[in-house]
Amino acid sequence: MRLILWVLVLFAAAVAVTYAVEEYSAGTIMVEIPPYEQKELQLDYAIGGALAAFFVFYVLIRMLGGLLNLSGIRSESLMISGMKAFLEGDYKEAKKDAAKGYKVANEPLVKSINAAVAARSAHELGDKATYDTVLENAEDDTSDERSLRLITKIDLLVREGHYQEALDASKKLYQSGGLQSTLVLRLEMEAHRQLKNWDAVLEISDILIRRHPLNKDYFEKVKYEAHMENFKIKASDLGSLNKYWASLSEYEQSNSQLAAAAARAYMSLGECKTANTIIEQNVQHEWSPELIALYAECLNYHVNRQIECAEVWLKAQPNNAGLLLTLGKLCTHCELWGKAQNYLEASISVEPSTKAYFALAQLNEKLGKHELAMDSYNKAVELTLKNG
Repeated sequence: MRLILWVLVLFAAAVAVTYAVEEYSAGTIMVEIPPYEQKELQLDYAIGGALAAFFVFYVLIRMLGGLLNLSGIRSESLMISGMKAFLEGDYKEAKKDAAKGYKVANEPLVKSINAAVAARSAHELGDKATYDTVLENAEDDTSDERSLRLITKIDLLVREGHYQEALDASKKLYQSGGLQSTLVLRLEMEAHRQLKNWDAVLEISDILIRRHPLNKDYFEKVKYEAHMENFKIKASDLGSLNKYWASLSEYEQSNSQLAAAAARAYMSLGECKTANTIIEQNVQHEWSPELIALYAECLNYHVNRQIECAEVWLKAQPNNAGLLLTLGKLCTHCELWGKAQNYLEASISVEPSTKAYFALAQLNEKLGKHELAMDSYNKAVELTLKNG
């Protein structure tokens, strides 16, 4: 369409020049053409012809440049060479080519790709001025390719630790609607994680787990971290803690790490019954040394029942040093001195530990056996030093 318009303009200009020459003709000019041939032309015709030739030549050059798209070819060539250099790790060359391509590009896609390569290369080189320049209008860009520059900006902001700025920039992506790419969600998750926005981390990690099952383990790890941090926050209010624990799925409640975090939260509020119930339910699904150790930490509720429960577990795990230590502590609390001593000594015989020696020393102190207590303390110290 543009070519047709240019041709029409060219013919209209030629007609206008012809009429002007006929109307205002005055004087002649002698033109010598080698070899020694002379032609006499009217002055106005000569001037009009020269102007027309210049105009035609100019239009043809513009049309040829448009048809060949010389600037577009150059910007694409610079884009390809810049991407090649970037992938090879030659960030200096990549920045140079992409920055040039960004300046001469007319197509939004080519311009955006050059901007992204130039910005990432400049970031690798520590050239803040360059990547600020090519990304400064990324949020206000109205082209269809704005997301590429904007995602590049968000990525670099996260890498630099400007997490809130990255989240503010990511809001621009949601203005056009639709689901965001995995990269955007991962960047958002990391920004929220660093800002300790744990509820947002949980929401995004859930989406990523469903979207990318191959990376499920990593996203679940981040999700459990968010849950455990939330338990610390909820530990100040029993109502909030109950609501939060109830909101977890059965699969999540059966995870030993989350169960331990929940048990600690309830213990901090003095809710030993609930904490012990969580431990008892989870030990049936997954044997966890952490949960077994916690079982002897909250002793404000029916310890005799805890001993009975732990002794049932002992039948399945007869040589478990951690379980024997827990039983020794529980029996010590109930003043079952003989059983306590047997369990603690059994724990040490299976696997000597500082905690078991200290527990045995405290038991001997209560029984007035100070020499035995001192011996156990010394062994605890020696084991500690031995283990560094």
